[in-house]
Amino acid sequence: MDLAIHDWPLPYEERLVERASAAIDLVVIHCTELPDMRLAREYGERIVHAGTQTGNSGHYYIDRDGRIWRFVADTRVAHHTFQYNPRSIGVELVNLGRYPNWTDSRHQSFSEPYTKEQIDALLALLGRLRAEHANLRWIAGHDALDRRTEAASDDASVQLRRRLDPGPLFPWDEVVAASGLERLFEP
Repeated sequence: MDLAIHDWPLPYEERLVERASAAIDLVVIHCTELPDMRLAREYGERIVHAGTQTGNSGHYYIDRDGRIWRFVADTRVAHHTFQYNPRSIGVELVNLGRYPNWTDSRHQSFSEPYTKEQIDALLALLGRLRAEHANLRWIAGHDALDRRTEAASDDASVQLRRRLDPGPLFPWDEVVAASGLERLFEP
């Protein structure tokens, strides 16, 4: 697959902490849980960290048609996975997930499958990242690394997992087998 990456740096990218390529040993797979790239970009541009004037974002975004957008350079620490940012690259796949009912206990299912174009683009991107970062060894889902809970918006007595992405429809067997990376599970 011919890999075209469209650079679309976030306005605050230069304020994100720099790191060496050697520090990167993990790719974290996310889904945007948003309807489209426009809204994913809008969320990425939001300033949520007052001290650094930065926001939450992955490094790469893969749209349903397989187009890849780079919001943050690999050598910058993006805010995408609690406690794993310094060592990881975040890859976001455009997918509805639980949108717009992220915290409603009655709407925690993922129903949109990932497209063949997205998975093909992801595999090509992973191959490129492995070639560019010598210590890249691991791959994980956001859900495997961030296991914090929060009260459901419809019933505060119910605790929900904050992160379920990339969700049960993500083809882990295919991606792990083709990527050459090992799946990382954290307790």
